[in-house]
Amino acid sequence: MARPSSIETLPQDILERLQELLRDPRVTQLDVTARINELLAAEGFPGRVSKSAVNRYAQRMEEVGAKLRQAREVAQMWIGKLGAAPQGQVGQLVNELLRTLAFDLSMTLQEGVLNADHAPEIAKMLKDMAIAMEKLEKAASENLKREEDIRRQERERVAQIVEETGKAQGLGEEQVSFWKEKFLGVR
Repeated sequence: MARPSSIETLPQDILERLQELLRDPRVTQLDVTARINELLAAEGFPGRVSKSAVNRYAQRMEEVGAKLRQAREVAQMWIGKLGAAPQGQVGQLVNELLRTLAFDLSMTLQEGVLNADHAPEIAKMLKDMAIAMEKLEKAASENLKREEDIRRQERERVAQIVEETGKAQGLGEEQVSFWKEKFLGVR
């Protein structure tokens, strides 16, 4: 098994600082390397990072970022084309969790933390989660449809009351129709 990269052995706070520095376009990779090594020395951490380790890490993160951007673009294209936006906050949350899990899993596999022996059970887990998400989305869609039906029925009931009350008060058919359409959207 390959030796872990010096980047992988960094304490979490220094790794986060490394990532922050790499995102800043004003900071070169040489500067990033120097600053991280200064932090490591200040904290008494025995190891140091090399320019090549920082460069490899930056390239890998850029590849990951590109894949993530591409996945989001594809999702946006399909959502726009099909009009299939998730129904409600629970659907959005589940979608985001599943996306994040799939992304994290992909990264873990690429980094070699998990081996291919685990792939079948992980794939089954993702499949089960996707099926659960589909069921949640279907239930949310059915709930939305049910709510729309209830609102439509209520508008029709109120329209009937407006019509009966308006006629009882001497309004003509045209006036009753005007008020029903104006306030209820019902003809």
